[in-house]
Amino acid sequence: MLDPVSSPRLTAGAAAGRWRAVLARDPAADGRFVFAVRSTGIYCRPSCPARRPRRDQVSFYGGPAEAERAGYRACRRCHPREDSMHDQQATLIRQACDFIERAPDAPPSLAALGRHIGYSPYHLHRMFRRFTGVTPRQYAEAVRGRRLRGGLGAGAPVTDAMLEAGIGSASRLYERAPRELGMTPAAFRRGGRGVAVRCTVARTPLGLLLVATTARGLCAVRLGDSAAELEAGLRSELPRALVTRDDAALAPLVRRVLAGVAAARPDPRLPLDIRATAFQRRVWQALRAIPPGETRTYAEVARVIGRPGAARAVGAACARNPLALVIPCHRVVRGDGGLGGYAWGVGRKRRLLQRERAAGSR
Repeated sequence: MLDPVSSPRLTAGAAAGRWRAVLARDPAADGRFVFAVRSTGIYCRPSCPARRPRRDQVSFYGGPAEAERAGYRACRRCHPREDSMHDQQATLIRQACDFIERAPDAPPSLAALGRHIGYSPYHLHRMFRRFTGVTPRQYAEAVRGRRLRGGLGAGAPVTDAMLEAGIGSASRLYERAPRELGMTPAAFRRGGRGVAVRCTVARTPLGLLLVATTARGLCAVRLGDSAAELEAGLRSELPRALVTRDDAALAPLVRRVLAGVAAARPDPRLPLDIRATAFQRRVWQALRAIPPGETRTYAEVARVIGRPGAARAVGAACARNPLALVIPCHRVVRGDGGLGGYAWGVGRKRRLLQRERAAGSR
């Protein structure tokens, strides 16, 4: 006979916390435990969409193996056994990422990565992309880009930073520089010296809006209450760049940004000049896919990009979003429904969401 007493002993507080996660169908709890129902003989993941049983029928287990040893069978609706496989694959992908990170020169080939974790190159490529949102090659490029930015930012000579990043030739370095740095390596090393950045500050219903652009595209969109503070923040990031106000020339760009806000649909044709890690790019792409008027939790975004359990990292990526409104990080909220943080003020986040919901109801 199935008996909830057979589940691992939990403190009252721990059991209550798990039960709250089950009632909330919290996807962030998936993989941490499963819950079993004595009346049906089935165990489920916490986010299972099935109707909730009475609390006195529920027991908790650390994973599928424990629940099955107690005599329960896996739910056919939420497939909780997949979490165990998911965790195993996530561990292998972390090993592959570490292998790429440790490569001193050229990134390892797919064949070498496959041998390292015991998968064929084909299956490794598919699995790597599913978990990280990028290919192994793109991940390796992001690693080298991070090393390059770190070396140049620390003042290392360009050639030394190039070699330390694993970039084998100057021609490849300057080919990659616009994408990785938004400027030449020497200019980045000098804190942006010689790079032309034009900006403007406009008044909007959400407060003051700073829009800045390089020759490649939008590099900053920020909200605030003080034009001086907005400009000072921009200049502090590139202290030696040639930052100039150009209100007239940038007025059409500002109108395009604001038109996207009014329609609750940022213009996808806006040229962007942003630098980010592979993880940040994946998060920001996921944010742009959230429909206007809707929200997602940090945990849900983490699951969408194939990184369940990375809700905190998703929050950090949202906080580092350089393009307010264009990349709609205001559409991400806490698991309990609270608004969470917002780099440009929670009040603005609330107003943005209210405007989008009102536009969607018309």
